[in-house]
Formats: sequence, C-alpha cells, structure tokens
Amino acid sequence: MGISFYDASVLNYLQTLAATQGFLDKGFAYCKEMDVDPEEIVERRVFADMHPFRFQIHSIVHHSLGALEGMKAGVFRPPGEKPKHTYAELQKLVADTHATLANMPRAEVDALSGKDVVFEIRGTQRPFTCEGFLLSFSLPNFYFHATTAYDILRGRGVPIGKRDFLGQQRLKT
Repeated sequence: MGISFYDASVLNYLQTLAATQGFLDKGFAYCKEMDVDPEEIVERRVFADMHPFRFQIHSIVHHSLGALEGMKAGVFRPPGEKPKHTYAELQKLVADTHATLANMPRAEVDALSGKDVVFEIRGTQRPFTCEGFLLSFSLPNFYFHATTAYDILRGRGVPIGKRDFLGQQRLKT
C-alpha cells in the first residue's frame, strides 16, 4: 500500500504542531519558574541576521495550514506582515492550526494529489505539482522553522530535548 497525500502532509504537520505546542508550553513554564518575561523570547533570534521567534512560529503555521490552503487554491504566496503576537497568542495560533488540520477531511486533502500549485514570490512564479511542492518546499520549510523555534527556546535554557521536538510517533498498532 502506498502513502496517501493526507498521510504525507497532514499527519506530519499534526505530529510536529503537537510537539511544538509541547515545547512552547515547556518554554512558558520555564519562564514562570525562572521569572523570565516570555515576551523576551518572542523577539529572540538564533543569530542577529535571522528572523525572531515569532516569525518562526508564524512560518510553522504558514508552511502547514497555509501550504494546504495554497495547494487548494493553486497558488502559494508569502504570508506578508503578521502582527507582533505575544507568547500566549503564538501558543494559541499553533493550537488553532493543529485543531483546524485535525478536522481537515482526508478526502479533501488526498484530492490535491496530482494537482498543480504555483509559488509566487517577488513577481516570479515557480510551478510545482502538489507532491513536489509538499516534499521539496513545504515540509522542508515547516521543519526548518519548527527546528529554529525549538533552538531559540533551547538556547534560552528551556529544558527540552530531542523527544520534545519529535513528538508522538505513529507506531504500528
């Protein structure tokens, strides 16, 4: 049996979004325990020339739910300017994204297989199949931003590890 488009997209997004919720919760608990303002983390960066934590969280959302919405519409674009969410608002954004994806009908997502999607950026268009977009653009970006958000928290001293990033694995039942 082959893997479905839903399995390759939504199930991967859900696993990492749930893990992200977990390490965001641990980050918030750490801030309370250590008397650190969680808003300091929102603007924190790995390096000065990288985007801040809030951008990483926005990008996790954009490269999961936003990617599927783009594939449905046939065009995916950068999200544009986002509000400067608080730490708690970023947590809610991830939770809401997870909930929306968890309720997305399998048949609706599987129907994207074989369709075309165009990535539009700065006046250029990059044509993809939905499979090529998912596997070579959406998922790599999604994991990059999730990893960077994790790294920012870990670099701040939040006691999280690899298992926190991996989340719940889909074991054979």
